Amino acid sequence: MYDETTTYESDTSDAGFRIDPVLARSWLLVNGAHYGKFEAASRSRADIVVLDIEDAVAPKDKVAARDNVVRWLGPKDAPGAGDSRPARSAPGAGAGEWVRINGFGTPWWADDLEALSTTALGGVMLAMVESVDHVTETAKRLPDVPIVALVETARGLERISEIAAAKGTFRLAFGIGDFRRDTGFGDDPATLAYTRSRFTIAAKAAHLPSAIDGPTVGSSALKLSEATAVSAEFGMTGKICLSPDQCAPVNDGLSPSQDEISWAKEFFAEFERDGGEIRNGSDLPRIARATKILDLARAYGITASDYEDEPVHQPAPSDTYHY
Repeated sequence: MYDETTTYESDTSDAGFRIDPVLARSWLLVNGAHYGKFEAASRSRADIVVLDIEDAVAPKDKVAARDNVVRWLGPKDAPGAGDSRPARSAPGAGAGEWVRINGFGTPWWADDLEALSTTALGGVMLAMVESVDHVTETAKRLPDVPIVALVETARGLERISEIAAAKGTFRLAFGIGDFRRDTGFGDDPATLAYTRSRFTIAAKAAHLPSAIDGPTVGSSALKLSEATAVSAEFGMTGKICLSPDQCAPVNDGLSPSQDEISWAKEFFAEFERDGGEIRNGSDLPRIARATKILDLARAYGITASDYEDEPVHQPAPSDTYHY
């Protein structure tokens, strides 16, 4: 079960900023039974806030948590809907809060969808996805609402390519805790390498944004930094967060670094000095990589550092930053 236990303190710098969920790095789960935490979460550094009415909520509290979420989201298309919530710096697509709903076949799935269908919903994270039907049936009841398919079992992993290609799937997410319980796997990155690779390959083959990795339990900054680096190494461009203080480190770890931005700028300067013509077979991949790094830096509001004393030749980064 993923539930946040740390205190929710608002980070007022860049508070409430939201970006296009295609590019979202930090996906903050917030216990739907704790209405008092919603506002602080909405003012956090999370790229996407996900109000959780699934694993974080005991069965006896499911209805109350759902009611909390419906009240917070407000009615769909109502004049001034959501005005009581903090303003976003970049409203855009998917700017409304998301909701992690109960899995297909549970006693709460249908009621979750019925209640949310009338709200100003950004999207849903569908728990325990194990087949295409889980996504398509959800999409039928929530038309035009993006669905993150949370794959959490061996059965789901075996069908992940089909799930990624299903009509209605927006992104894939890795439910690490339940997957480890289902399979008996440990949490060593090498143990889960095959699983993470399957997520990335399935997403890429289905022309989806890259997958969202599962959360890191605990508050150790070093542990979170190392885990986020593993996510990036496997081509995953998002990560579930369990508390607001995890969001900024995750955003940093899944964004282009200053070294990568410097390399991209240096490469284009060199390319233009050489006439702007393709020189060899490595130029096109490097152009694509440099373009993606700079596009992401702009999307995330990252600027090049002004504190480098002397220009230093930067090696090409290994991460190609898949959209």
